[in-house]
Amino acid sequence: MRFWALRPLRDQAWISSGRFLLLGLLLVLLLSAALAQLSTADHLAEPEFWPTRPAASRSEFVGAERCASCHPQQAASQKNTAMAQTLAPTLDSPTLDSTLLHSHPEMRFAVGRYHYEIKTSAHQSVYSVTDGTRTLTAPLLWSFGNGHVGQSYLFKKADGKFYEARVTYFGTLDTLHFTPARALDAPKDLEEAMDRPVNASEVGRCFGCHSTASTSGEQFDEHNLILGISCEACHGPGGKHVAAEQAALASTGLVGGEFIFNPARLIPADSVDFCGACHGTWWDVKLSGVKGVTTAKSQPYRLESSKCWGKGDARLTCVACHNPHAPLQTDASAYDKVCLSCHVGAGEKKTASRTAASCPVSTKDCVTCHMPKVDVPEMHYKFTDHRIRVVRAGEGYPE
Repeated sequence: MRFWALRPLRDQAWISSGRFLLLGLLLVLLLSAALAQLSTADHLAEPEFWPTRPAASRSEFVGAERCASCHPQQAASQKNTAMAQTLAPTLDSPTLDSTLLHSHPEMRFAVGRYHYEIKTSAHQSVYSVTDGTRTLTAPLLWSFGNGHVGQSYLFKKADGKFYEARVTYFGTLDTLHFTPARALDAPKDLEEAMDRPVNASEVGRCFGCHSTASTSGEQFDEHNLILGISCEACHGPGGKHVAAEQAALASTGLVGGEFIFNPARLIPADSVDFCGACHGTWWDVKLSGVKGVTTAKSQPYRLESSKCWGKGDARLTCVACHNPHAPLQTDASAYDKVCLSCHVGAGEKKTASRTAASCPVSTKDCVTCHMPKVDVPEMHYKFTDHRIRVVRAGEGYPE
């Protein structure tokens, strides 16, 4: 059992012996529900590859096209996933004609005296806000998200620093509204109404989860990153792997998968934490202090809060249900086979591997009842709650 995420608490000298005992009991209870789970910061402190870990050099990456030469099926389907489409340039982009912004050439939103607009032409999208007296404008540089749920935007000012637009496109609204957690009904001035400054550390985290190879040698490089989450975002830089495979193929005619990271070999807790590097591990959410329905966006946290998670089970990891190389399956019945890997069907007897009882209510579409949709107001979207449970009529959102 690992306690690294809790060291700051243990090291505080002001904790009295009585308080320390109470805290210790609390930690035992928490850790019993989070056995072997870590925060993303703790995983990044370990030596092996982990998502968002900077590489020593950009030259270590070969790109998805090179990966596709040996893995054509996975590469062909992966490029159609939301992860692969989660970042796009919005200024002088040759692919701008296929973006959400181009299909929505004029979008507007207003609150009080502040009026927001994003207007897109053939080569750029210009963001503006006015209070009726003054108007501020800036060309958008980057869009985050493919727009199914939402799409947010970054731009720069004369100081060369990044700023986040105060408004975001939301798929269910099909227009702009306040960026999640950035609503300001009464900003102090037009500048605050327009944007929020984004520091270098946050910029690194944003691009780290929306692109590949954006940081190398501790240096963020927006000009040489790979758009979206591609092969090497999850498998690590492929340069050494490609060289080794080519050498092995030339000498023996065989390949052995050297110098590449295979997440499929992770133990269940680490497997879920792996996805949680961007989607929120159990400890990431706990240490952030975020509570309420907003946590439904952190699927790993909610999954690991399920009673059936226990100490971890390979049948309950993210990849047991979701193929990271293929678009998200939205047909509820497609997940029944996963549920039945633990539960017996109606009239069946329990086995050594399937010890969970059958459902007395239904024989199909299990997730529609046991993983209900939860409305997250700031996202204007209903997320599937991954805390698997028997849902009781009238119950609140379980923490």
